[in-house]
Amino acid sequence: MMASFATPNEQLIGSLGVRIHSVGETIKRLLVVDDYEPWRLFLSKALQQKSELQIIGEALDGMEAVRQAHNLQPDLVLLDIGLPALNGIEAARQIRKVSPASKILFISENRFLEVARKALSMGGGGYLVKSDAGRELLPAVDAVLCGKSYFSASVAGHDSSALFDGEEMKDRNEVGFYAKDAS
Repeated sequence: MMASFATPNEQLIGSLGVRIHSVGETIKRLLVVDDYEPWRLFLSKALQQKSELQIIGEALDGMEAVRQAHNLQPDLVLLDIGLPALNGIEAARQIRKVSPASKILFISENRFLEVARKALSMGGGGYLVKSDAGRELLPAVDAVLCGKSYFSASVAGHDSSALFDGEEMKDRNEVGFYAKDAS
């Protein structure tokens, strides 16, 4: 876990550790879950580009992700699907129970529509393919934190309405990064 310290321009508010910048900007607390350390380091470095994002924990497997989500109650969980001990889709189902306010952004190597559909049906707010993360990570995080859906260009080339069933699609505010728009 990375240590984070308040600067003179920030206040520490309450026992939950929510920091407010002097300009009124709320810090968003993130949990990063992936079993591959170099990938977690890449995510951490990329996320540090935005001062309002704070990594409050890391987990190496699905069981630890559920425990950390329960203990830390993050605003956003960045969750790999291919995890040891408990896969990311099942971990998301359990995280929904122990930390219902946490939003989930799946980050996976998998580009299959069925996998994305299953992940999103477990309460994910977005699905990002790892090979797209260099250019799409921060927009994906921003979208999901704002309550919008996000689909990686590598998945969104499919008809994204197929990711949701009927009524659920009407309730989603979708952000689309389609392959034809990404070039």
